Amino acid sequence: MFHHSKDLQFNARVSKPDPAFANILLEQFGGENGELAAAMQYFTQAFGAKQPHPDKYDMLMDIATEEFSHLEIVGATIQMLLKGVNGELKNAADSSEIMQVLEGKAAKENIIHAALTANPQFPIITGGGPTLRNSQGIPWCASYIHSNGDLTVDLRSNLASESRAKLVYEHLMKFTDDPYVKDTLSFLMTREVAHYKMFEAALETIQPNFPPGVLQADPRFTQQYFNFSPEKSVRGPWNEGEMPDLGKEWEYIEKPLEHVQDTQGLTDLEDPKTTELEETDEIDQEMSQLRSEEVKAAEPDGVASWSDYSSEK
Repeated sequence: MFHHSKDLQFNARVSKPDPAFANILLEQFGGENGELAAAMQYFTQAFGAKQPHPDKYDMLMDIATEEFSHLEIVGATIQMLLKGVNGELKNAADSSEIMQVLEGKAAKENIIHAALTANPQFPIITGGGPTLRNSQGIPWCASYIHSNGDLTVDLRSNLASESRAKLVYEHLMKFTDDPYVKDTLSFLMTREVAHYKMFEAALETIQPNFPPGVLQADPRFTQQYFNFSPEKSVRGPWNEGEMPDLGKEWEYIEKPLEHVQDTQGLTDLEDPKTTELEETDEIDQEMSQLRSEEVKAAEPDGVASWSDYSSEK
């Protein structure tokens, strides 16, 4: 149950019309890294988390709801940036803030032209308002959403989503000199950072959470780094020394072609790791049972009811 307050979470303000930037800002309204995409991603992920992880369900719904509020902030900012760009444009341009910012008839025609060339949909299709399209006019698409049914995978997807969104806001701030708009973008960018840390903390509470999913990695092929660019090879902690958090050493395959040929396509290895394979199979069985029981134990007997209404207020 949603409750809408007419006041924005952050008081978005705009000092002057800027239809060109309004069009760019559509990336965070109807783009793949925008606020609607984030809201729908966390909203859909929450359903699968409800039974086994009710605490994460609460978090996902809270953040999804905040993302909807950010969508409202972006939409409001776009609308204010388009002030004067609607059916009243010709009359408004002679007396509104547009003429206080710009000078003369040529300037008026320029602002009309900017609105049309930035995004013809603003004045022609929507009458001067944002739509769920990106800055190129491409409609929002559900394929932007990453919801995979495994919470550890979903939370890692969310870390990436927040990172991308943060970067988009960072880039957007380069294309406006309006101090009020910059304040709004800074707020939205900072909340992406806050959400990142929330998802990171939530992931740590699910143990074990590596590798993602249920099945373990095949120990025969976990440690190899294949040197596929021998002319300019580079060594680093991703291919030498101890693997992060696993207590195993990287195995650097200096000559991948020879190695694959010598091992009959990695099927005849010098160390078949038979014992580790048996241990891996046991862990697979344990993890399968654990994850399955997590869901089954949380499912109610009898009639299923999503909400547990109480008299508490």
